[in-house]
Amino acid sequence: MSDAQTMNRRTALQALAAVPLAMSRVTTAQPAPWTPLWNGRDFSGWDTFLGRPHRLTDVPGLAKDAKGEYIEPIGVNRDPRGVFSAVSEDGAPAIRISGETYGGLITRAEYENYQLRFDVKWGEKRWPPREDAVRDSGCCYHSVGPHGASYGFWMRSFEFQIQEGDFGDFYSLAGVIVDAEGIVGTTQRVVKRVNAERPRGEWNTLELYCLNQTSVHVVNGQTALKLTGLRQKTDAGESALTKGRLQFQSEAAEVFYRAIAIRPISEIPRAILD
Repeated sequence: MSDAQTMNRRTALQALAAVPLAMSRVTTAQPAPWTPLWNGRDFSGWDTFLGRPHRLTDVPGLAKDAKGEYIEPIGVNRDPRGVFSAVSEDGAPAIRISGETYGGLITRAEYENYQLRFDVKWGEKRWPPREDAVRDSGCCYHSVGPHGASYGFWMRSFEFQIQEGDFGDFYSLAGVIVDAEGIVGTTQRVVKRVNAERPRGEWNTLELYCLNQTSVHVVNGQTALKLTGLRQKTDAGESALTKGRLQFQSEAAEVFYRAIAIRPISEIPRAILD
């Protein structure tokens, strides 16, 4: 072997030896760890709010009018009929929301730029005035302002719809505004682009990505809806709404939630956005 060939071989071997070192310097940012939002035992770190009950619901001491209709909400952190409870479901801790009175289970903390993940499945019980309607609930995010601002039951927020046949839709609560594909500045319902809901009685895994003024609803691993321009009306005009509390709705249907966890993000994966 000539001196030139020896040198070329040595150079090639050095280059190959350097490949693992070079690869080791290329690092991929690892996702942040998950933080559980529910301790599996009680509602420490959460508030409840229940609005005016249906007239057939017995809540002693709550004022009614001459027609027998309640004229005031049950209020914050009062739950005389156990609408919200910690239970064991399918062998694991879960939150049961009976649905008997409209309202919500609300985090005390606010969150911004995050990925939220949780499991949800339906129970059997339904209540007036929706005892014959499809089962309904929802995860409402970037919740701000007073309780009951929307229909007397929920805070101003963006709703990730959880309703039989409609998992992943968007609803505006108390007038929040979004843009969607082909839609600009709407406060109306935006329909999901794919139906990935599992049959009633099975658990569904839902994920919510929120980054700046963008949110993405994911149902069982499939992107159901992408929203941009998340904002609200203020006295000074429209302004971005990028953080707030989380609300899980009680809306006349028994529903179970479990494995609620959150982690911070600095980007939304391309596969989720496409």
